[in-house]
Amino acid sequence: QVQLVESGGGLVQPGGSLRLSCAASSSIFSIYDMGWYRQAPGKHRELVAIITRYFSTNYADSVKGRFTISRDNAKNTVYLQMNSLKPEDTAVYYCNMKRTISREDYWGQGTQVTVSS
Repeated sequence: QVQLVESGGGLVQPGGSLRLSCAASSSIFSIYDMGWYRQAPGKHRELVAIITRYFSTNYADSVKGRFTISRDNAKNTVYLQMNSLKPEDTAVYYCNMKRTISREDYWGQGTQVTVSS
């Protein structure tokens, strides 16, 4: 079964940067759409960014121009480069791996990102 492991979270000051990584155990990583979601305390999980198997991307309006999602299929890894971080970016960030045609949907355990001065 698939395992997703996020890393790279931590404490950062407003305006700072972090790079999150998500390593997947799947042997067919390249055919999945990958995404980053986040959940702040007391709030619902929200989509942050998606990168499809075709390398097209979509971003939440709140992170456009600041975050960049990318993937390296040779390393079975998806990244989220986060720049110009704001306190409202504070959340647990989750990696998602999805394949609609087979109805597969996998989640990592999450990594904490805290933006505070």
